[in-house]
Amino acid sequence: MLKTPVSERRMRILEWLKDPVAHFPPRRHGDLVEDGVTVAAVAEKLAVPRFVAATDLRILATIGLLRTRRIRRRTYYRRDDLRIAEVARLFEKGW
Repeated sequence: MLKTPVSERRMRILEWLKDPVAHFPPRRHGDLVEDGVTVAAVAEKLAVPRFVAATDLRILATIGLLRTRRIRRRTYYRRDDLRIAEVARLFEKGW
């Protein structure tokens, strides 16, 4: 996790996913809070190509800050607040 560079874009994604209803439009399939958001929704919000958003989301999921869920042919991403709190506690303790 510590080897993964922190970027402003990834921090914005994490911030938006705290309250996805406020930051993303409702989707036909999947609940924004329960299921998360798609790569397409994040790419649109960031105004970047899908592969850029997909890379950022994949990195955040790989290090455990996001959870994924497959619905139909799409992957949805949402925050793993327990894991984020655990990591924050480690840094507060002077890891």
